[in-house]
Amino acid sequence: MTGHRPRRSMLYMPGSNPRALDKARGLAADALIFDLEDAVAPESKSDARDQVRQALSAGGYGQREILIRVNGLTSDWGPEDLKMAAIAGAHGVLLPKVENAEQVQSAEALLSAAGAPDDLALWCMMETPLGILRAAEVCQSSRRLEGLVMGTSDLAKDLHAAHTPLRLPMLVALGHCLLAARAFGLAILDGVHLDLEDDEGFRLACHQGVELGFDGKTLIHPKTIAAANEIFAPSEAEIAWSRKVIAAHGTAEASGAGVVVVEGKLVENLHVENARRLVALAAKIAERS
Repeated sequence: MTGHRPRRSMLYMPGSNPRALDKARGLAADALIFDLEDAVAPESKSDARDQVRQALSAGGYGQREILIRVNGLTSDWGPEDLKMAAIAGAHGVLLPKVENAEQVQSAEALLSAAGAPDDLALWCMMETPLGILRAAEVCQSSRRLEGLVMGTSDLAKDLHAAHTPLRLPMLVALGHCLLAARAFGLAILDGVHLDLEDDEGFRLACHQGVELGFDGKTLIHPKTIAAANEIFAPSEAEIAWSRKVIAAHGTAEASGAGVVVVEGKLVENLHVENARRLVALAAKIAERS
C-alpha cells in the first residue's frame, strides 16, 4: 500500500557517474532512481553496477527513498543487476518496460533467490502500449509491488505522439495507469519533462500531474526538484481546510450526524478520508524538512 511517504520528486541518477551518485546525498529529492538502464552505455553497464553497489554501501542518503532501475531480465545485464539490487540496501527495484505479470514474477523469483529482504519493493515502468493495456494485470502481479512509474518518453515514441504542453496524447495512458494503481493501492509517479529550459512548461506539467492524481514527478535534473516539491506538496490552504473538515466532521459524528456543512460545503466521510491523507502527508514532509 502507498501509505503517506512523500514522493513529490523522484530524480534519475546515472549509475555510471560516481560524482552524481555522491552529489545525490545532498539533494532535496524525496526519492532517487539509480539508473543502470537508459542512462548507461552498454560498455559501462558492469562498472555502473559496481558503482551503485559501492555508493549504497557507503550510505549517507538519509531519508531519501532509493530505487535501482535495472536492465530488462532478458538483457545481457538484467540478471546480474537484480542479484546486486537484491542485497545492495536500496528500498526498491524499478523494472523497465513491464508488459505482463510474468515479467514481474520472474524478477521477484530472482530477487528472492538472491536473498532479497521481505521489504524490498518492486516498481514497474509503464512505457509501452501493451504495458499500459495490461496495467491492471501488472498491478496484481506481486506482493512486493509498491508502485508504477510512467515512462512517457518511450510511450510517446511508440504511439507516434507529440510532446505537447497539455499532454493530450498522453492522457488516456496516464489515466488508465492511475486507475489501475489506485484500484490496487499502489503509488504512481508521473513521467519526466524533457525540456530543461522550459521552466513554465515543467510547472504546468506538475500542476497537471497533481490534478490527475499522481504522487509526484520523475525528474532528470536537480534544478527541477524544488518546483516539484512545492507543487506536489499540500498547500497551507489545503492543510488548514483539511484540519477544519476533520474537526467539524468529528464534532458532527459525536452528536450522531453523518454529514456536516463547513463554510457552505457538504462534508461527508469521503472528504474526511482525503483530508486525513493530506494532513498525514504534510506531517511527513515536515518531518523530512
